[in-house]
Amino acid sequence: MRINKRRKRIDIVLILCFSISILVGAVSVRASSILDEVTETTKESAEDTNYSILRSNHLNYGNVKVQKISSNEIGIYGLTQCHHMCDKVYLSLYLERKVNGSYGTYKYWEFTTDNATSLSRGLTVIVPSGTYYRVRGYHAAKDGAKESTSTLTQGILIK
Repeated sequence: MRINKRRKRIDIVLILCFSISILVGAVSVRASSILDEVTETTKESAEDTNYSILRSNHLNYGNVKVQKISSNEIGIYGLTQCHHMCDKVYLSLYLERKVNGSYGTYKYWEFTTDNATSLSRGLTVIVPSGTYYRVRGYHAAKDGAKESTSTLTQGILIK
């Protein structure tokens, strides 16, 4: 009789633990959106690096950076880094501007290269002052299968 009561208690504890782990997992999935995590900064530059979430045979990581150069000029940089030479490497950079409380694409550039281990680009952009800017990146590597990841910096104020 005692064994059955003890077994029932163990079963209840296991069910509770399993239920809690499902709830915690569901909360972390909602919070993992790249757009939910990014804010503004008071610094004059911001950077983000993201490693491929797959097992990643080809793509190692992506990196983007935005930096204030002057009151109407910013520098942006992006890098897609592979584990080895890939058939095709992709880098897309999206300069986003905050208007009326929301970010939207202000300008964008798409780059590709063949038979490479990495792809990087740096650009200087003239922008209107008085608002926040951030850079979103798309990074991919294809060598048979295509692997990709995204990056997003914090917003920096250009004034």
